[in-house]
Amino acid sequence: MGEQHLFVEKEGAVATIVLNRPEKRNALNLEMWGTLSTLLQQLEEDRETKVVVIRGVDDTAFSAGADISEFVSNRFSPEQAKRYNDQSMGAVDRLHRFPKPTIAMIQKYAVGGGLDIALSCDFRFSSEDGVFAITPAKLGIVYNLTSTKRLVDLVGPSRTKEILYTARSLDAHEAYRIGLVDRIYSQDEIVGQTYAFARLLTERSQVSIRGTKKMVQAILDGHIEESPELAQMVLESFHSEDYREGVQAFLEKRKPLFS
Repeated sequence: MGEQHLFVEKEGAVATIVLNRPEKRNALNLEMWGTLSTLLQQLEEDRETKVVVIRGVDDTAFSAGADISEFVSNRFSPEQAKRYNDQSMGAVDRLHRFPKPTIAMIQKYAVGGGLDIALSCDFRFSSEDGVFAITPAKLGIVYNLTSTKRLVDLVGPSRTKEILYTARSLDAHEAYRIGLVDRIYSQDEIVGQTYAFARLLTERSQVSIRGTKKMVQAILDGHIEESPELAQMVLESFHSEDYREGVQAFLEKRKPLFS
């Protein structure tokens, strides 16, 4: 088996999905989209993993997007495009609906499909030299609805139109100003700060965190009232081990130790 273009590293309850194609600025080929979906399924089922970080293998790129060099062979007819889109969008949607917290640690380029991956994470932390763009207007293709909605949810319709119409690059500070990224760090700080935040999330109640993620997603999906399923989730939290530990820790004036 050749070099793995995506692989997982684990440290405690934090797992990292590493994009490992530096000679292509971690551009994603068709096989990598399938691997991403498989790795996410494995981490979803992994009881030890509480938080997932996605990053490039080094500081030269998060991901330059889909590997356009393979479009002629894999994406040059409506039938091929459907197969490719089903695979890539399936992976991105699995990430978007992933039940555990996710953080995109962005160094340098997050472009096209790479930015789509980042947009599907709960948080986007960027180095100061981050570069962001979505470039279908340079290729003559139409950006799909679900990815466009994720962008609209973050930056609004007018800025989404500007980003997609112009296909221009945004630097990290502009991306932060319009809400595309959540935090900016220096190159020296971004790794330490990202993983410090990830470890903080592992110390909090996973019942609360995963419930919050479901609630926010329901709002983004257009719900304005709690469904019976969501209402039941709220009630069941009062019977959880986390709830008992949280209350006991408060009464004993100590830090809670959640499972």
